[in-house]
Amino acid sequence: MNSAVDTESCAELPLLITKLLKDLGVSYRIQRDRPHFPAEQRVQAVLLDDVIGAMLVLFPQNHMLDLARLTELTGRDLAAVKPERLARMLGKHELSVLPGLPPLTSSPCLYEERLLQQPRLLVESGQPGLLVEVASGDFKRMLNKASAGNFAMPLSAIRPNLDRPDDDREEISLAVQSFTARRIQKRLEETIEIPPLSHTAQKIIKLRVNPDASVDDITGVVETDPALAAQVISWAASPYYAAPGRIRSVEDAIVRVLGFDLVINLALGLALGKTLSLPKDKPQDATPYWQQAIYTAAVIEGLTRAIPREQRPEPGLSYLAGLLHSFGYLVLAHVFPPHFSLICRHLEANPHLSHSHVEQHLLGITREQIGAWLMRLWGMPEELAAALRFQNDPDYTGEDATYPNLVCLAVRMLRNRGIGSGPDVEVPQQLLDRLGITHEKANEAVTRVFAAEAALRGLAMQFNPPQ
Repeated sequence: MNSAVDTESCAELPLLITKLLKDLGVSYRIQRDRPHFPAEQRVQAVLLDDVIGAMLVLFPQNHMLDLARLTELTGRDLAAVKPERLARMLGKHELSVLPGLPPLTSSPCLYEERLLQQPRLLVESGQPGLLVEVASGDFKRMLNKASAGNFAMPLSAIRPNLDRPDDDREEISLAVQSFTARRIQKRLEETIEIPPLSHTAQKIIKLRVNPDASVDDITGVVETDPALAAQVISWAASPYYAAPGRIRSVEDAIVRVLGFDLVINLALGLALGKTLSLPKDKPQDATPYWQQAIYTAAVIEGLTRAIPREQRPEPGLSYLAGLLHSFGYLVLAHVFPPHFSLICRHLEANPHLSHSHVEQHLLGITREQIGAWLMRLWGMPEELAAALRFQNDPDYTGEDATYPNLVCLAVRMLRNRGIGSGPDVEVPQQLLDRLGITHEKANEAVTRVFAAEAALRGLAMQFNPPQ
């Protein structure tokens, strides 16, 4: 049987893939990737391994690979191969993306049986942006040496709570109950053993709500914490701000470079950042936590300036929202330490999904819920809690919507430039319109941040040294 191909794009398909499909006699079409292609027809390919060896696992993109079910099915403790190893394997064949074609690898293959319920399937070709479309019957022939199983969870059965904040307390309580051996009899705040805020953070919070607070007040608080004082001075002296002359004191950093508003929120972010330490485990190939936080805050700083003056939010608070947007990640690691590693392994095995689906499936809550809850528990501004809670909802129009909308926009734009984790996501025009920002202005803000990448990396290292 001759292979039917889209001649317009044929030359762009990797030669190895073209030869493989021809040798197999598979009829196919080349499709340029489009966001509207149904997720149930997209084949997600993940290469896993353990002490026994590698295994190629295939499942629909509208599913989440459940590693616990996979262990039950195979009797093996499989996890995603390290990114550098996968890159070497693909590089040998001049491929950039793992193709979902079983005959391409000598490894055993396991596929989710629901895949074959679709009449046609879309498979990664190895070339970014190009998919191979094949009929289900042809794909099944390529699976003649593979094993079928039921190990993936439909996303329709995993429903993260994006817009019901009134349920957060109960859901967090249920999640903690599920992962503790004892019944919860005390108040939630006592059961989840969150470290108390430092005295420095408490003082800064009081200053934030004091309309009469002055530069002398914040200078006095920062100077009582030598490590914080050194960080503020270093921040002001960094190439990112390009301040003329030498920064000699905290007051100098505030008055000449950073300003009262930025320093009080920066100091608060630094103080909170020391309350919970970074987890030792993390997903492979993840952007370092504080690097992503600093990038997000810097992008939001630029986006805020682009918003029309009459609807512009408080710049310092917007910056703090970016700095702490993923703080719930640290809280999850602190509250559920035995299970945080499981979250990391599932994020590695499901790069096509956002963290919300993984966390909801494994814990029953998301980092956004628990992060916003903690902000309220600590008496932080309600705008900040809203920013953390609704940052994944581009359609959010509730109270203080500008703050979560800014975080949503910044995170999505950075993700599409390789910062952060999860799949690339579109930026809805309605989100830009609501903020009063054009695509051009938003892109300018992100481009300025990447132009100062070296300086920002240096700033990020002040929060935590490289792990």
